[in-house]
Amino acid sequence: MRIIVGISGASGAVYGVRLLEALRAMADVETHLIVSAWGEYTIANETGKRLEEVKALARFCHDEKDMAARISSGSVLIDAMAVAPCSMKTLAGIASGFSENLIMRAADVCLKERRKLILLTRETPLSAIHLENMLKVTRAGATVMPPSPAFYTKPATIDELIDRTVGRVLDHMGLPVDDLKRWGG
Repeated sequence: MRIIVGISGASGAVYGVRLLEALRAMADVETHLIVSAWGEYTIANETGKRLEEVKALARFCHDEKDMAARISSGSVLIDAMAVAPCSMKTLAGIASGFSENLIMRAADVCLKERRKLILLTRETPLSAIHLENMLKVTRAGATVMPPSPAFYTKPATIDELIDRTVGRVLDHMGLPVDDLKRWGG
């Protein structure tokens, strides 16, 4: 599988980092990473990791300004893309088809090619504009997946909350998640 991970500048960079770690552990998964300028800032401030450490988790890294990157074309077969976290600016760009950077362009390509696009939107409270943009991308084929904790799993740590969200993203990509706690109702 070929997966794109975009890390925008919203709080929650740990979701993108943890997703890359999970994908790296899977055989036959080729990862492409795009980090926005604010995403780099958030990675450093929230995770304590250097950008080079995060880039080392991906097979390919692309500059957000490189609009000629392979993954900016629909002719390159991509199985799924996740923007984790997805800022409201990035959401707005995707919703309006305004490909200001490579994260937005790759997401736009996923939508036009009818490929899986998962957006871990990060903002609270939400304005009517945010909600309208979420509805627009959902109608266009994206999955909006705010990283909301599942307390029925009785998480004991923040890491368990993060891993649960990453597991759900992997589920939506059609990738196996063996240790994901599921509702037993």
